[in-house]
Amino acid sequence: MQDLDIFHGSSKIIVKPEFGYGKLYNDYGMALYCTEKLEMAKEWACTEAEDGFANQYRLHGAGLRELNLCSGEYHILNWLAILLENRVFRMDSDLQEKAKQYILEQFLPDYREYDVIRGYRADDSYFSFAAAFLNNALTLEQLNRAMYLGDLGEQIAVRSRLAFEKLEFIGVEPAVREIYYPKKANRDQMARQLFRKEKTNVCQGTYMIDLMREQWRDDDERLQRIIHE
Repeated sequence: MQDLDIFHGSSKIIVKPEFGYGKLYNDYGMALYCTEKLEMAKEWACTEAEDGFANQYRLHGAGLRELNLCSGEYHILNWLAILLENRVFRMDSDLQEKAKQYILEQFLPDYREYDVIRGYRADDSYFSFAAAFLNNALTLEQLNRAMYLGDLGEQIAVRSRLAFEKLEFIGVEPAVREIYYPKKANRDQMARQLFRKEKTNVCQGTYMIDLMREQWRDDDERLQRIIHE
């Protein structure tokens, strides 16, 4: 893969990220989560109460394998399957549990051996869309559109020991909470408003129960039609 200039938003200055450190139940597992956009990293760095830092790194890509979930090779259900394997979803019914298992069995890509994963960022707003789809409250078409709502951004997850060894610290920029937390909050609020609007729409489309009844598979032509609508 090519070299990347990436930013990690944090409450700390991190000159040398430590492999194997971090939250286990993140979107793509334990990793250093970054973005190519400085302004986005500053938003991610701040809380309502604290300033943060955008740590900049150069990731030297030679010898690394990148899985790009935003490329045309993959689709929204591949992303959802990885999310289901790594994040904690509250399952309120047997049907939701069956839906989870079906997504994992049919749509989970072989992602574990990749050094770097590029994909959507499943913050609380995106997570709401995914949970609603599993609960048959949103269609697949709505879920696919949701990935563009609110401009919440892509993330780059640096996952392997080899990838950590290829990180070069470039510098750091402060992120002032009075500036960047309102931006983050506004971005999230916009996505939530759009989510509520989508939930009130009674749509003709493909629900989770339809995928299971009709035995959709990863290479189903109907998926390509929905993705490119």
